[in-house]
Amino acid sequence: MTITPDDKDWTWVIERRCSECGFDATATDARDVAAMLRDATRDWVTVLTTRADVRDRPSPDVWSPLEYGCHVRDVYRVYDGRLGRMLSEDGPHYENWDQDKTALESDYAAQDPSTVAHEIANDGLVLAGRFESVKGEQWDRTGFRSDGAAFTIDTFARYFIHDIVHHLVDVGARSGP
Repeated sequence: MTITPDDKDWTWVIERRCSECGFDATATDARDVAAMLRDATRDWVTVLTTRADVRDRPSPDVWSPLEYGCHVRDVYRVYDGRLGRMLSEDGPHYENWDQDKTALESDYAAQDPSTVAHEIANDGLVLAGRFESVKGEQWDRTGFRSDGAAFTIDTFARYFIHDIVHHLVDVGARSGP
């Protein structure tokens, strides 16, 4: 399962525990997301730099750890841009992000794992710093997806970290429920 900012029914991610990965956004404080992101980023770097099976798909329709890593890197970048806009603009509306199109156009499977690990490390630190910069009433600032769904920075942060943790479970780097 891939959960992205453009899913049609996204609210369940922040309203209850995920049955697939065990993440519970209701028990997560958005102010902890930066630290959680740093931990997850370290796990992603380990996956990409130590796994002998980093390019192997477990089945034809399931991404390899490398492909998931590329997706995570791109999620970091999309979220950083969106969070930056939420902090600097009133009620920004985001363009649609087609993650499948990005995966194909970027040829995730052909990318270099060490390069992706380096990019994840850098992009993760940048995004963690941006989440740490959020203070007080800024957590209530809103942004809107292309389908009109509204997020606050609080719900946006918890939704985001679920995706990153979920994919660590997908690649076996963390255990699920």
